[in-house]
Amino acid sequence: MTDPDPDGLAARLRTQLADELEDTGRLRSAAWRAAVTTVPREVFVPEFFRRSDGPQGTMWTPAAPGTGSADVWLEEVYADETLVTQLDGHVHPNDVDGPVGGEPTSSSTLPGLVVRMLEDLDPKDAARVLEIGTGTGYSTALMCHRLGSDNVTSIEYDPAAAARARTAITTAGYTPRLIRGDGLQGDPEGAPYDHLIATCSVRTIPSAWLRQVKPGGTILTTVSGWLYGSGLVRLTVKEDGTAEGRFLPGTVSFMIARPQAAPGLGDFSGLLRQPAEERSARHGPEVFRDWIPLFLAQLAAPGAQDLTTRVAGGPKLVHAIDVRDGSFATLTPDDSGDGFLVRQGGPVRLWDNIEAAVDAWRAAGSPPQTAFTLTVTPNGQRVQLDTEGGPTWDLPT
Repeated sequence: MTDPDPDGLAARLRTQLADELEDTGRLRSAAWRAAVTTVPREVFVPEFFRRSDGPQGTMWTPAAPGTGSADVWLEEVYADETLVTQLDGHVHPNDVDGPVGGEPTSSSTLPGLVVRMLEDLDPKDAARVLEIGTGTGYSTALMCHRLGSDNVTSIEYDPAAAARARTAITTAGYTPRLIRGDGLQGDPEGAPYDHLIATCSVRTIPSAWLRQVKPGGTILTTVSGWLYGSGLVRLTVKEDGTAEGRFLPGTVSFMIARPQAAPGLGDFSGLLRQPAEERSARHGPEVFRDWIPLFLAQLAAPGAQDLTTRVAGGPKLVHAIDVRDGSFATLTPDDSGDGFLVRQGGPVRLWDNIEAAVDAWRAAGSPPQTAFTLTVTPNGQRVQLDTEGGPTWDLPT
């Protein structure tokens, strides 16, 4: 048999990666270190896209051992970076010869985040875990190494990604239960599980997940939405089928689950010409750039999407638009050049709600994301700022 790592470079890079993750506090246990130093990431990311930003916008160039130095490619594979593996739901690196545009739709998440989440999940020996989002299969393989293949089930929505992951996982020598389907429906056949971990984000916690995790078990997922405000939350399932937990530290985000993807904006120009009210804004577009304010905006306007336009010769206009009910808010610089005006129309005053959420957070002392909790019941899902009299926001149903 041909040695896949004849000069030992991949093994050295795995050890180097484990050392780096330990130094930054994301890798905290010997069991997960053994997984990181054993599982060959290059099997799961045989090719990927390199990102470059230029006058034409963001472009993606395929990278594989045959497109340059194999050592450089391998070093990139073991960098603590997210590697994009699919664009626009169907374009893979081996489909193109040079730079292309497109939106990432599948990736191999940076190892540091994968390992940090597995440490946060904290499964004990032989615990049964359901993974939502197989992706490349790298995180699946790490769990197989730590828990045993028989204790790992993983679901992937994308058929091409599922097929590639199955091949890679088999090549690496692991045999988990792999399902091609909608992860939001979970795996009723294999339930109940001790833990559920999602490597996609969700707008709301699927009820199927609660039914399929044992009382006392945990659900680890990111809650996000169409504004891409995001937070990683760890929920504990209770005997009565409800769940509650606290958001964890860190700027964690994932691509949203495809069945919950945002609707197309279409031609919204007519919407923005509708009657509207204008006033001075207390907060400007910086809300969409700062982590916790963006998270708050997501909670306060869960159906909104944001975008920026510019009229020829004019200033940039920042919009929040809910195409489902026709609500919109447009921010424009005021005459002073230091502030903004907001023009709002439709049935919901989106910017009023966003500003109220940011103001409440600041009034509470601008606490970290760990000050927020999530409670899930049959009657709804509610995020609360865990301060005296703290405000609440309902996740979309």
